[in-house]
Amino acid sequence: MRFRRCALAVAALALLPFPAAPAAEECVVLEDFSAGAIGELPPGWKLRSDEGRGVYTLREEGGRRYLHAASTGIGIQAAKQITWDLGRYPVLAWSWRPVEFPKGSDERKAKTNDSALAVYGVFPYRMGTVRAVKYIWSEIVPVGTPELASNMGLTQVSVLRSGTAGVGRWMDERVELLDNFRKRFGVSDTPRPGGIAVLTDADDTKSRAQGDYASFRACAP
Repeated sequence: MRFRRCALAVAALALLPFPAAPAAEECVVLEDFSAGAIGELPPGWKLRSDEGRGVYTLREEGGRRYLHAASTGIGIQAAKQITWDLGRYPVLAWSWRPVEFPKGSDERKAKTNDSALAVYGVFPYRMGTVRAVKYIWSEIVPVGTPELASNMGLTQVSVLRSGTAGVGRWMDERVELLDNFRKRFGVSDTPRPGGIAVLTDADDTKSRAQGDYASFRACAP
């Protein structure tokens, strides 16, 4: 009888549904740096000025390809023109790693507005201008510091990480780009992205900054 009860119990358990496996993240790749030659600017990326040649170069480490930025006394943005369905994929995801913070930087002040790492979601605006949401890793400005902006308000800045504890370590990020754009610019529409951009700069502090960027994706919630 005891054997029969055990057999019945096992049979009953077998009929119970197994927990569903977690759904795979739905993302589209914006840039994985799989193309291009090591030591060169990745194909499809453009510099804001020719002065930035040599600042952004492809590298590979442990099977990961990434964009390395090394700025000495200059601040030149690198950007890739690409678009996607922001309504379906409102989350912007990437990985980054600070290597060297610019000395004396403080993004709250115009004269010291340099960052080791900055990522932009870029949106065409009017008369050849763009609006952007900029995410930075600051050395000293606290996360969540409000009212940071530049470029006459066309670039709205969010402090995503702060401090030097993460120097040399890759960190994965996910931001609600669509929601951030709507809140920071006071709109309710769903804009069409024009691309992504990065900036590792040291022009205001006249120092040096280094950082790495990898695996840009647009993801569903």
